Amino acid sequence: MTKPRRSPQRFRISIPMVRPCFLVIDKQHPGSISTRKLVIETALLNVITAYSAEEAVATLLRFPNVDGIVLDTQVSGMTCQDLIRQLRSIRSEIPVITVSPSGHDPCGAEDFHVSSYDPQDLLEQLSRICPKETREAAEQGH
Repeated sequence: MTKPRRSPQRFRISIPMVRPCFLVIDKQHPGSISTRKLVIETALLNVITAYSAEEAVATLLRFPNVDGIVLDTQVSGMTCQDLIRQLRSIRSEIPVITVSPSGHDPCGAEDFHVSSYDPQDLLEQLSRICPKETREAAEQGH
């Protein structure tokens, strides 16, 4: 008689991150390389990427200690206002930066907004969220 197979347990990773880590919620497809991810990593920050609203919620549940969220306002699955509301139901104090194409309005629920895909603007907003150690590491790395 064989034992019933146990399904793998889902677990939360709640260890502190050595370098600040951001959840990037991007509209790009999982097989492509996210330019936002590359920009953030060049600033010596860690990145976890999600490609839909549903995946973003699941990812934040699994990695609740991320330092902030970078959200493309055109991500699929729900409006950016609803997504921010759901993410903040998991972690109410989490800072959110939204990114939208020039000429588009911000969500209205975010802490910071970048109205273009300019990497420097994004890094400036991240520096407002990042702990002091991150800014120092980024300055030493460049």
